[in-house]
Amino acid sequence: MDIIFDPNKNRMTHMQLCRLYMDEFIKSRERKWMLDGEAYYAVDNPAIMNRKMYRYQENKATGRIDRILDLAKPNNRRAHGFMHILVEDKVNYLLSKPFTLSCEGSEDYLQMVKDAIGKTFQAKRLMRLGVDASNGGLSWLHPYIDENGAFRTMIIKPGQGIPLWTDNDHEDMNGFIWFYDVDTIEGQEQKIITKVEYWTPEGVAYYTSDSEGEGQDLRLDSERYLDAAVDEDSEFMEHFQVGNAPGNWGKVPFIAFKNNDYELPDLKFVKTLIDGYDKARSDVANFLDEARSIVYALKGYGGHDLGEFMQELNYFRAISLDEDGGAEAITAPIDIAAAKDDFETLKKDIYDFGQGVDKNSDKLGNSPSGIALKFIYSGLDLKCNRMENAFKDGMDQLFWFVNRYLELTGTGSFYDQEIDVTFNRDIAINESQAITDCQNSKGVISDETIVKNHPWVEDADEELERLKAQEEAAQKELSDMFPEQNAGEDGQGGEE
Repeated sequence: MDIIFDPNKNRMTHMQLCRLYMDEFIKSRERKWMLDGEAYYAVDNPAIMNRKMYRYQENKATGRIDRILDLAKPNNRRAHGFMHILVEDKVNYLLSKPFTLSCEGSEDYLQMVKDAIGKTFQAKRLMRLGVDASNGGLSWLHPYIDENGAFRTMIIKPGQGIPLWTDNDHEDMNGFIWFYDVDTIEGQEQKIITKVEYWTPEGVAYYTSDSEGEGQDLRLDSERYLDAAVDEDSEFMEHFQVGNAPGNWGKVPFIAFKNNDYELPDLKFVKTLIDGYDKARSDVANFLDEARSIVYALKGYGGHDLGEFMQELNYFRAISLDEDGGAEAITAPIDIAAAKDDFETLKKDIYDFGQGVDKNSDKLGNSPSGIALKFIYSGLDLKCNRMENAFKDGMDQLFWFVNRYLELTGTGSFYDQEIDVTFNRDIAINESQAITDCQNSKGVISDETIVKNHPWVEDADEELERLKAQEEAAQKELSDMFPEQNAGEDGQGGEE
């Protein structure tokens, strides 16, 4: 669903507009992919988990063949966590290590940006944005100012947000609809109501609905307007209020962190392969369950009935037959080799088309070289390149809101300052080879470059500070050992 918002052509009320877009979004293919992405990430693969087994039976009344649900038939539902592994590997590879911010302008400004974003943004926000974007095609970050006047951010699930784009490139918005369900208790009855927030550059309107499905009957959320100063002819409130002072961002305060330029989820490329793998493995399990129920062909059985036959077989592991009798077990053979080849082929395709790394592959070996690792990780690198470029755009928008916050709080105007973001990938390397390369590079390149590329270093700036302190301590120790020599070098001693 591609929503382009044109206020000049829209003559509906705001509540009607929200209801229309919500109805379209809820039944759209884009939202279904978002929900499926979350389900496959949680290894709750719908295609296999919702699978039912049927049998076909002739309907004597109509003469037709009816399909009837067969609860007695084996129905193994073996869901495999390929999407969980692919997404986790991608997000940890690109976003698990602390990113680096650099600015050619004021260091004080850069520190103010870091303080506004917060130290936990990396772990609590950015990686979750990466998971949501991978599962849903894009994820949403909502900047806001809390009641204490502090800058904060909140993550909005992909399936809860409807952007009203003003361009085909999906770069500018003229509105955003955020809807979510809330459990409430009215009297002695528990019910679910839907909260709807309609954000524009000028303000936000709050609605609610207690109806389900399409055509939700929206009304103003009276609880949000109890103490709010709202014009009689408008339901819009200010974006935020600090103390008694309301304010606006001047833009729609929702930032898109896209998975790629096309906003496609990772599941799009491997769903049919994962479904095929789940089904094939479950079918084998079903066959093995059915094989345990062996069918016997009896000839000249000397017992009285089939119940007695099964009792003798289970207890004595033998049966009595007449002189010309016989018992033959009828089983359907399964080609284990062919099934295994199919599983391995599907698994390889999932990692190939999902651009992941199969860590159980023979290609990795015991200690692959750096060149081999680059080749093995090339698909993952390409996939991460698309997310990295999109996430840098999202970070630039986040910096704009930080600048706006600094302006609103009277700190200053910093819109002309540019911040560069570097995502430090958690690259798989041959550690011994990397350390040897660092040692051999001493005197050829700067110590700072060597430190940044050393596999044991997590924070290069912190490690350089430690090296500087270590060198100063060593010089001081040397000075304490030879005080007279140092005094002579300072011009305060030596030979007369």
